Amino acid sequence: MTYCLAMQLDEGLLFLADTRTNAGVDDVGVVRKLHVLVAAPDRVLVLASAGNLGTTQEVLDRLGRDPTRLTSAAQLFEVALCVGQVGQEVVAEHKQALGNADATVSFILGGQIGDDPPDLLRIYPEGNYVRASEDRPFLQIGETKYGKFILELGAAARLPLAGAAKVAVTSMMSTARENVAVGPPYDLAVYRRDSFRLDQHRIDADDPFLAEAAAIWERHLLAAIEELPPVELRSDG
Repeated sequence: MTYCLAMQLDEGLLFLADTRTNAGVDDVGVVRKLHVLVAAPDRVLVLASAGNLGTTQEVLDRLGRDPTRLTSAAQLFEVALCVGQVGQEVVAEHKQALGNADATVSFILGGQIGDDPPDLLRIYPEGNYVRASEDRPFLQIGETKYGKFILELGAAARLPLAGAAKVAVTSMMSTARENVAVGPPYDLAVYRRDSFRLDQHRIDADDPFLAEAAAIWERHLLAAIEELPPVELRSDG
């Protein structure tokens, strides 16, 4: 299982992805799921992946073998269509050997090309895409249900980048708490509008920040519950 998210902000874009590929008692796999496709003076392209690991790696290899498909695209949606097409080709070529196994993969593509504003698109296994919007300025793939509510709160508050980063990490921690197949290290990337430069940071499992953030989050949740008005409990008897 995987959890990746991306947020569209006034200041730019924020990406966060876990790295866990399996979670057996004595077999915890770690692999990067947040990838920089292109970082050039006129464009930055970032891809987060969830789904079959073999398909993901072959898609990345094929895109890397012919980088002009990425560097010549005039708009981000053209890159999304390219990624979707390559993903479909990989799945189709291995379909017979895999049998009933699910080889599909979903992506979040984000970045900026030239004078166009930064953008986020979710690419489906079928090869089509949807774009983040003013009403829903975040995208998720993988294990999405546990961390969605905090992203919705952050989106409604229109937080600046620093606050959005806290929201993203809280969303990830909430998901990891409920699903052992999601876990650290976490890869965080921030793109500031028109900078054409990506800032990246890895949050390791033993980072004191995670323990401190979890303790603060739990303490304030309990305090908020205490402040809620009392529920009137009536007995039918």
